[in-house]
Amino acid sequence: MTKIGFIQYKVAFGDKQANMSAILDHVDAVRGASLIVLPELALTGYDFIDTDEVASLAEPAFDGPTTEFIRDLARDTGAAIVIGYPERDGDTLFNSCMLLNPDGSHMNYRKIHLFSRETTLFSPGPAAPPVIDTPAGRVGLMICFDWIFPETARLLALQGAQIIAHPSNLVLQYCQRAMYARSVENRVYTITANRIGTEERAGRALTFTGASQI
Repeated sequence: MTKIGFIQYKVAFGDKQANMSAILDHVDAVRGASLIVLPELALTGYDFIDTDEVASLAEPAFDGPTTEFIRDLARDTGAAIVIGYPERDGDTLFNSCMLLNPDGSHMNYRKIHLFSRETTLFSPGPAAPPVIDTPAGRVGLMICFDWIFPETARLLALQGAQIIAHPSNLVLQYCQRAMYARSVENRVYTITANRIGTEERAGRALTFTGASQI
């Protein structure tokens, strides 16, 4: 039997070390899983004030402290790990997620469907969501608001995804029910890793809905 899991926690805005510690505090609960999914923007927080703030926390794909941390975690647990992070490619910023396998193979995805203020902070991803072989099977990647477009999950299913990994920072109440529908429509497993807590920044307050699910 293949086991898959998620880690849901309260993200501390801008404090990567604190968020790494939070993940490590919970990892024993999912040890033995072949796939572990973490939230969107899991080490940085979500509600950036402007692109300068995003750039100060962003990292190139597969080159930075986030990659180093996840690579070590994959080796330690023997699981494929998915994590959302702000990606910097030259002067361009993406809301991305990466999957790292224990053997070092990896895949990156840049979020296609940006939500609300994300459109002022990130560029939309230029490519269809990918699928990669992992110890848990063939895993497809999508991020948060991609859920509202059925075509995203369908593209992954048509590429042979057996599981869709869905790192998220959800603030609406509808996604969890919709992801059940995505599973039924495509006959695939889906794993939504959301976060909890409230971010209060620049006069705004966002409360995240938790309720991560497989």
